[in-house]
Amino acid sequence: MVGRRPVYKLKRAVRFDYVDFSTIELRRVACEAEVRLNRRTAPSLYRGVVPVTREDDGSIALGGCGVPLDWLVEMARFDQDTLFDRLAERHRLDIALMDGLADAIVRLHAGAEPRMDRGGRDGMAWVVDGNALGFAEQGATVLDPAACERLTVDARAALDRNADLLEARRRHGLVRSCHGDLHLRNICLIDGVPTLFDSVEFNEAISCIDVLYDLAFLLMDLWRRNLRSHANAVFNEYYARTVDLEGLPLLALFLSCRAAVRAKTSVTAAKVQPDERQRSELQTASRQYLALAQTFLCPPPPCLIAIGGFSGSGKSTLARRLGPGAGAAPGALIVRSDVIRKTLLGVAPLTRLGPEGYAPAMTRHVYQTIAERALTALKAGHSVIADAVYAGPHDREGIAAVARDAGVPFIGLWLDGPRETLEKRLRERVTDASDAAADVLQLQLRSEVGRLDWHRLDGSLNAETVQECAEAHSARLLVSRLAVQAPSGK
Repeated sequence: MVGRRPVYKLKRAVRFDYVDFSTIELRRVACEAEVRLNRRTAPSLYRGVVPVTREDDGSIALGGCGVPLDWLVEMARFDQDTLFDRLAERHRLDIALMDGLADAIVRLHAGAEPRMDRGGRDGMAWVVDGNALGFAEQGATVLDPAACERLTVDARAALDRNADLLEARRRHGLVRSCHGDLHLRNICLIDGVPTLFDSVEFNEAISCIDVLYDLAFLLMDLWRRNLRSHANAVFNEYYARTVDLEGLPLLALFLSCRAAVRAKTSVTAAKVQPDERQRSELQTASRQYLALAQTFLCPPPPCLIAIGGFSGSGKSTLARRLGPGAGAAPGALIVRSDVIRKTLLGVAPLTRLGPEGYAPAMTRHVYQTIAERALTALKAGHSVIADAVYAGPHDREGIAAVARDAGVPFIGLWLDGPRETLEKRLRERVTDASDAAADVLQLQLRSEVGRLDWHRLDGSLNAETVQECAEAHSARLLVSRLAVQAPSGK
């Protein structure tokens, strides 16, 4: 809820290489741009631009009729305790908010103006080169020069590998007028809804970027704070809505650059921080960001995990719990049959479907789409969790073949459970993309599953125990595969 009393933002009369507020006119233009851009996501917060004037009698007025001395952004007050960084620090950032947060970002990106004159290969080169310069000029006595050089070399190599893709996305309109500073401190709750604010208005090189580079700031911030389930939830909700799988090969570079920017800005802030304790904290943070930036560029190899079982067995719960720990940051891409079915039919996830939505031809289309999306993500270096019933031997063989085609390990998990438990869970569902009810379950239980060579888990156990069993089996399988692949004598 926003308050009635306004607050005012004054831009300092500064001039740096990335921002110029040195004249009254430049500050007016910047204030107007700030209001215009932020009304896209937070219209109730940004009320307008107000002049500070000198009146004929020599007095100073706010919004008067005299000569403007400066310009202010007028905003509504809101509860600062709803800022997402504060909620995270108090361990009060509800993961249930991540769907709404992803929705807000998707809507911003969908309506944002394409900017083909920005971004692309040159746009990311500007970021990488700027980070390298900042490390050299500001971090010489704080950051390990060898680590800085290694990160710069690896980032430039990733940039070169993905130059064509970056340019293709720019040409196709995926470089847009985005938020530009999308981290937890610039997100709050307004009437219980995640709301983005304080987007960058002062430098188009920072705000007119690839939409996935915009998203990457939030994912990196969540990952750094060890809110990895939150990061994976935002990642999967965003991709479920956009299906922007072709951009996945860029995510490691984007995450790394975001962390590197924070390493640079943290060490720069430390230089001018007079308080010794705060200076030390900033220096420590800069080293941590630098290390994180490097880990993003050295991800673990991907794998494909398929989770099968009848309705109510806990497939989607297990998928969400396994997702954050599977493969490269921000965890596995989860492809869920129930969500894909609704997407293919052009309806919202919670829309109930009739029998036509579950016709054999539609179900084959769903499984084929799961396979296609999984293969695309795996080839981009990201692990995938495929969540579907997989009752038929042909369906199970089809998803296993995807892993073989991609050359990655395959882990098949089957969740069992007593009929009474499955029926109880289906009755207790409130908001879920699955349409399954008791009648659907009865049909599934009468189906011919055939020989099951997937690892069977007792889905009636509590979710944490099922997760531990699944992770233990997956670890054993992956270690066994590595042992088989190791050269003789090693």
